[in-house]
Amino acid sequence: MVHRGRLAQPGRCQFRGAAGRHHLETDPRRCDAVTPDHCAELLRDADPDRFACVLAAEPRDRGRLATLYAANLEIAQAALASKEPLIAQMRLQWWADQIGAMSEGSAPLRHDVATPLFAAWGPAIAPLVKLIEARRHDAMREAFQSEVAVLNYIDGCTGTLMRLAAQACGLTGQEQLIANQARGAGLAAWLGAYPSLRALHLGLEDDSPARLADLAAPGLAALDSARRARPRPPRRAAPALFAGAGARRKLRAIRDGKAVQISEFSVKYAYTALALWGRWQG
Repeated sequence: MVHRGRLAQPGRCQFRGAAGRHHLETDPRRCDAVTPDHCAELLRDADPDRFACVLAAEPRDRGRLATLYAANLEIAQAALASKEPLIAQMRLQWWADQIGAMSEGSAPLRHDVATPLFAAWGPAIAPLVKLIEARRHDAMREAFQSEVAVLNYIDGCTGTLMRLAAQACGLTGQEQLIANQARGAGLAAWLGAYPSLRALHLGLEDDSPARLADLAAPGLAALDSARRARPRPPRRAAPALFAGAGARRKLRAIRDGKAVQISEFSVKYAYTALALWGRWQG
């Protein structure tokens, strides 16, 4: 299975995440051992879908994908690092400042993820600031007031991430395909994690089953539109476009008012299909 493949592992670095060192800086003595492979290892348990994407990518693209996805993980953790919105906002601002510096060609403060991110991307990582701005909603721990607000959030988070991933994998001129795939994949992930999000006060203000079903339907429509898009994206872009294991099944279950159940076999099959055949559609 895909998960048995391993990238070369660097020297062991203790990962403290967004809630770790003061000001999120890393001990400079440890930074020399931090590489894109280290970033990929951070994803193994925390974000297995994107870990599978890194392993399935062409070798020339893995460094950019691994560092991008690790930064996404760090930013998501930073937004939820504290129940105090001000503290969480400060941690997000640290990331915004580092991305701002990178966009101008300046190296960020030494950090387990920011340092290899800049090495892999340079100023081209500038659009990631849009994801940080979307994540500020998480820091406030406030429910969404409407479906439109959720869609805007998904577009800011998953949309920004997938556009950058597509760039890393050489996909150009397919903006609408990327937008549709990101919306479908993002809604599947958001709705699939809804019980946990609700517990953090990050769900819908009115979250009746009918309201959630109303969100699942456009997610399915978006995935369908992406699948029908022509010209078909090249095999190289498949890891960037991967919708996540069981994405379509999650959306159908929520649309139909059923429990979301994705078996381990289905997950492993999705990862294998991505790696062997470039199946990204969800």
